[in-house]
Amino acid sequence: MSDIRHLVLVLGDQLDHASAAFDGFDPARDHVLMIEAAGESTLVWSHKARTALFLSAMRHFADGLRGRGWTVDYRALGDGDSEDLADILAGRLRRHAPGKLVLVEPGEWRLEQAIRALCERERVALDLRDDLHFMISRTGFADWAKKYRQLRMEFFYRMMRERHGVLMEGSEPAGGRWNFDADNRSGFGRKGPGLVPPPLRFEPDAITRDVMAEVEARFADHPGTTAAFDWPVTREQALAALSDFVEHRLELFGHHQDAMWTGQPWLWHARLSAAMNLKLLSPREVVAAAVAAWRERGLPLQSVEGFVRQVIGWREFIRGMYWLDMPRLRDANHYGHARALPRWYWTGDTGMNCMRAAIGQTLRHGYAHHIQRLMVTGQFALLAEIAPQQVEDWYLAVYVDAVEWVELPNVAGMALYADGGRFTSKPYVASGAYIQRMSNYCDGCRYSPSARSGEAACPVTVLYWHFLDRHEAEFAANPRTALMAKNLQKLAPAERTAIGERARQMLEKLDDL
Repeated sequence: MSDIRHLVLVLGDQLDHASAAFDGFDPARDHVLMIEAAGESTLVWSHKARTALFLSAMRHFADGLRGRGWTVDYRALGDGDSEDLADILAGRLRRHAPGKLVLVEPGEWRLEQAIRALCERERVALDLRDDLHFMISRTGFADWAKKYRQLRMEFFYRMMRERHGVLMEGSEPAGGRWNFDADNRSGFGRKGPGLVPPPLRFEPDAITRDVMAEVEARFADHPGTTAAFDWPVTREQALAALSDFVEHRLELFGHHQDAMWTGQPWLWHARLSAAMNLKLLSPREVVAAAVAAWRERGLPLQSVEGFVRQVIGWREFIRGMYWLDMPRLRDANHYGHARALPRWYWTGDTGMNCMRAAIGQTLRHGYAHHIQRLMVTGQFALLAEIAPQQVEDWYLAVYVDAVEWVELPNVAGMALYADGGRFTSKPYVASGAYIQRMSNYCDGCRYSPSARSGEAACPVTVLYWHFLDRHEAEFAANPRTALMAKNLQKLAPAERTAIGERARQMLEKLDDL
């Protein structure tokens, strides 16, 4: 009979000292298991900074558990031959022979299924616990979803505001409106963003430096770099990052949350998603800090509400949709797109300034904000008819905050419309004029955002009109996109033909754009 009662498995995105996995933990009889598995970085061709963030945060977290006097079995990279997390876990289960494996719900359907199957095969009882980090459970979301024929984040968001009493004045929303999104779509104009308070940087300590060196050596051929790595990797650093955002950037976050500017990767964005997705920060404390800044310091409601909506609304909604729609979500391909991802998605080496800026920033920092992901790299992949699974793998690989529960539904459902509008009312597509309005990316570009055909025509613009032409009936039948179809119908037949021909040339040579 094993002396170990519970073996508590802590995955790389579960670094929460208040985790339900630790409920009832007995240091005398229970052990913690943490596993670094190279296969989790090679399943998709992961950005070096993404791997470094996970590993550094895991090692710091393990040190914190040991500081409590807890026993931690920490399997580091290179310990043994296997690179597969499930294989490594199987070996540890045989070694420890625990009475039970305790685990909080993983952030990937694939991993949860693998662990369930492993425990059944090894005849180890699995205690799978709700992830209380989130503000609604998977079951709770599924129960909410049963009430609606169309699943829309706005309905869910209002329910969550009421349930948790966030930005409420009695039974009414603060400011008399649920949503200030219409006030939060401003660009910068020709003068640009002006002076932007830089986010707090976290100089890598000895643990992080060791991780960075190991990642650069072991994953040398992977995309990106760790040269600019300055992400928070501990609970204390994550709290400091939250305080810094609320103090210095939340005030103007809303007004310019959709804007983009060359050489300004952060602008007024929070840069908290990675810490939240690792569970170093909870959504409750993040929301509470933002709301307190509105009540106590008078920060603009439009900014605070816009930020709160991303956390309590979109983040929680997307997680619910992931578990509701897996595994079929991974195979969704509404338009039947099958083209290969252009090679320059991994290098940024393209003549399109917008793509070069967004991808270059991504490769350097492992970061891009939501509009860069949705309306630059995402919408181009949709317009260029790229196979959704290749695009999804790219997003999971290149962003430090990428965990499948948040990445997959955002890409498949929001950016690519691959699920056919399961929770969105329209495909998010626009011509190059949108990018020109919201950024300075078009300045000096070899392509013209206003040109629909010819050698100088912007690929975004050409492929936008081509996409409308291909799906005209669908766009005309949707009230949200009917105007786009009407604008298409205003084009002379000869121009539509010219657009189609230029689009065909571009689609055949996407790597050359």
